[in-house]
Amino acid sequence: MLAAGPSPLAELDDPRLARAGVRVILKRDDLIHPLLPGNKWRKLKYNLALAAESGHETLLTFGGAYSNHVRAVAAAGARFGFRTVGVIRGEEHLPLNDVLAFAAGCGMRLVYMNRTTYRVKDTAPVVEALREEFGRFYLLPEGGSNEPAVRGCAELPGEIDVPFDVVCCPVGTGGTLAGIAAGLGPGRRALGFSVLRGGRFLAGDVARLQTAAYGEVSANWTIDDGFHAGGYARRSPELDAFIDDFAARHGMLLDWVYVAKMMWGIFTLAGRGTFPPGTTVIAVITGPMADAPR
Repeated sequence: MLAAGPSPLAELDDPRLARAGVRVILKRDDLIHPLLPGNKWRKLKYNLALAAESGHETLLTFGGAYSNHVRAVAAAGARFGFRTVGVIRGEEHLPLNDVLAFAAGCGMRLVYMNRTTYRVKDTAPVVEALREEFGRFYLLPEGGSNEPAVRGCAELPGEIDVPFDVVCCPVGTGGTLAGIAAGLGPGRRALGFSVLRGGRFLAGDVARLQTAAYGEVSANWTIDDGFHAGGYARRSPELDAFIDDFAARHGMLLDWVYVAKMMWGIFTLAGRGTFPPGTTVIAVITGPMADAPR
């Protein structure tokens, strides 16, 4: 397996946080590995072990054209000797964007699924048709969130060696939040920030994932759906202004699809007094510090 130690911690020095009496410490999961950064390795770690133990030679997964999960599965396949198939939502567009070009360069076979079928991609008829076309494969869900992924993410709190009160993360499919909350000790809580518009359904997904992994749902987590900036892979002038200001202050360009929405939420809530003075927040950087075209 990948030789990846605990990701480092880095405290933010920001007068806005000081005024609120809140400490924010970044958990730099983006530095775990250059090709498998952030929650991608945590989600894949036990899935890859299970795939190997069960004799699978092919990994198949789903994603959009800019899916970092698809990119990570392609990289993992190349690194650990699996064939990979990426089922991409929508039509093929040439030339390939950077994400899909990277995946293809890793040897991933890219196939495209119309959006109507993609909506029911997890149903038995669609999966069976894929098995008829590609043979035996280990199925990784869109976003990588399943029971083994939750167990991988549950290891994160144990790496934090400073006192803290709250762990925050962005939420797209619920696996990272489900695992982090399950791995927390008494008196601590997890706060997720939905990157999806209308993301209230995510609470059900987190509960389902925790039940599958541990047989119960913990009561130590919540999801805030007020900072999605219009929805998945969408942005707003307010979010852009926060990203630009954060980069000027801290020299870090936040990923606008996931991490920036979480950080925007943390700073806004701190300014409102939502976090009591004296609170220490761990903010998990779940993906690479990189921008995308505006």
